[in-house]
Amino acid sequence: MKCDIRQLNVRLAQAQPSATYRIMDRVAARRADGAQIISLCAGEPDFDTPAHVRQAGIEAIQNGHTRYTQVAGVRGLREAVAAKFRNENGLDVSWQDTIICNGGKHVIYNALAATLNEGDEVIIPAPYWVSYPEMVELCGGTAKILACTSDDQFKLSPAALNAAINDNTRWLILNSPSNPTGAVYSKDELKALAQVLLARPRVLVLADDIYEHLLFDGQVFNTLAQVEPKLAPRVLTMNGVSKAYAMTGWRIGFATGPRWLLEAMEKLQGQQTSGASAISQQAAIAALTGSQNFILQSRAAFEKRRDLVVAHLNDTPGLECMSPSGAFYAFASCAGLLGRTTPAGTLLETDENVALALLEEANVAVVHGSAFGLAPYLRIAYALDDDSLLKACEAIRQFCLSLK
Repeated sequence: MKCDIRQLNVRLAQAQPSATYRIMDRVAARRADGAQIISLCAGEPDFDTPAHVRQAGIEAIQNGHTRYTQVAGVRGLREAVAAKFRNENGLDVSWQDTIICNGGKHVIYNALAATLNEGDEVIIPAPYWVSYPEMVELCGGTAKILACTSDDQFKLSPAALNAAINDNTRWLILNSPSNPTGAVYSKDELKALAQVLLARPRVLVLADDIYEHLLFDGQVFNTLAQVEPKLAPRVLTMNGVSKAYAMTGWRIGFATGPRWLLEAMEKLQGQQTSGASAISQQAAIAALTGSQNFILQSRAAFEKRRDLVVAHLNDTPGLECMSPSGAFYAFASCAGLLGRTTPAGTLLETDENVALALLEEANVAVVHGSAFGLAPYLRIAYALDDDSLLKACEAIRQFCLSLK
């Protein structure tokens, strides 16, 4: 009898690889063949990590911060994180109410893995970050997707939330500003959602605030546990240094929430990865406690880029794009391109067809909206310099004009 040693965990076998990374792999392959590709698919700032943060990392190595740390993070960073939550978000927390993980994704995965059992459902408004549903399924839960269209400004309504909650609902994941749409929930919108949640005491909420500091048009950031303190005992508020301080490769995420949940996450992390990089933790302390000028400068740059990209997209036949309120993504409808044919003879039946054709025929990489749970759209990351963005926008425009 033959035995297949390649048998995988059933949940892993059913999971889909990240669409973003699949596109990035295609970009790498095209570049290896000599193609000049402008990539608008990566979700990371193009700026260097601030100089004083890099220096803190260097000094951490020189000063011997190169050993294991406590699983939940070094106290200095946990104190800095607690101070950030108190001062910026109005959350009454101490360092014991925090946890440090190996990136923001690790925070989310730990929380889901620590709490989900078979039959538990997680409500995820769509469009969503591509990893949310896959992480839910890998952790044994069921992703319950709620479509939020452009008519809703890509935001979840209280009525839709109330209708979706049932006895199996364990979590709601709420991302503001949003990846991929840049949608931002106002204080009043969060209050309205909170009224629904107050009546549903079993539901936990994961507030993914990773794009908190990339907020445009003078808006003030609000988070759910701040807007409705009565919900704080069942809200996990997560954040990190990756987007705000251009530290994606340093892999530091953090969170605050009820201690029973943090203790469960710490227990899981202790058997999984242990503590985050000691060097990165020292750099994160410098980021949170040092000068915040970088945030102001990068926000201004991204807001300028947003205006540039949205204007060009809306001037392109077949595309339509709402102006995002935060993050660094434009989510453009490509419905006007479907049914047409490219110069190379490709029939554009789906948004994925459009994204792949843009890569192959226009040398511009974007990610199809269906990967984020809503079609037909294109997610365009404007985390590039102005010249590259202008070239990319012009290439997209010429591609659209060439369609038959």
